[in-house]
Amino acid sequence: MKIAVVIPCYKVTRHVMDVLAAIDDAVAAIYCVDDACPDGSGALIQASRTDPRVTVLFHPHNRGVGGAIKTGYRAAIADGMDILVKVDGDGQMDPALLMDFVAPIADGTADYTKGNRFWNLSHIRRMPLLRRVGNLMLSFMTKASSGYWQVFDPTNGYTAIHARVASHLRLDAVSDRYFFETDMLFRLNTIRAVVQDVAMDARYADETSNLRVSRILGEFAFKHVRNTLKRIGYNYFLRDLSIASLELIAGLGLLAFGSLFGLYHWIASASADVTTPVGTIMIVMVALISGLQFLLAFTGFDIANVPRQVLHRSIQVNRAVPPVARPR
Repeated sequence: MKIAVVIPCYKVTRHVMDVLAAIDDAVAAIYCVDDACPDGSGALIQASRTDPRVTVLFHPHNRGVGGAIKTGYRAAIADGMDILVKVDGDGQMDPALLMDFVAPIADGTADYTKGNRFWNLSHIRRMPLLRRVGNLMLSFMTKASSGYWQVFDPTNGYTAIHARVASHLRLDAVSDRYFFETDMLFRLNTIRAVVQDVAMDARYADETSNLRVSRILGEFAFKHVRNTLKRIGYNYFLRDLSIASLELIAGLGLLAFGSLFGLYHWIASASADVTTPVGTIMIVMVALISGLQFLLAFTGFDIANVPRQVLHRSIQVNRAVPPVARPR
């Protein structure tokens, strides 16, 4: 299989050449995407490169890390690559681990692999505390919005994907910026691709993060809720109608009825200064408890309903993927 590496380049001039030098000889092509880098990362790579595998692509305007990755994906698909690995140019991701991400795809056990920095508990303390706490919260939200309940560390950008699967994704619809990795999981679930975690250790040195939690917190929360609703609607009411669909309807209906019925009678009893009848209280409690049980049953079904059949074995590359404009 032809392996390609995609490296988004934005303010990575201090590390990117070391990253390029460490990439495995088994890699057939390397696509460095200068995302309108103010430090001239692309020009530096062009001036210093000695590796014929390296191609530098330029964005006239900054599109974010997701936009850069999508440009690299399209170029690699157009060039006939089979497995596309994304590596950051800031030195946080060890290129020596690259084949660990390729192997499950090449073996036919996964369509998409992603790093997980939480496997080795003895190394978790190396991660800054704020990142640890943020990852815990984001991981749970991502499980719900993507449907991949078995994966963790959703913001980990060390990933690999089969070109056939990437070509069938609506790349234009995937988020361009920091929500890219999370949005990719949601899009992968819509086509029922198999996702697998790969244990890894991150390296933290003098790299500068461009991510500001205060700026993206509200955006991430909104997009997670949106993707959760879209995924449930698509998987349980458009693609299929199963017992879980009925459990969800019953659960939400009973919870809504119990809440509204109980609130109405509580207000009425309080206004009349009388005690709410025991029968009314029992109706409310039965509705709320039954609704909660139905929702728990639906959640259990959803957790077990992760994709298990590898997709790339049964599909071909989608040749309708828009080509990438190459620099002259």
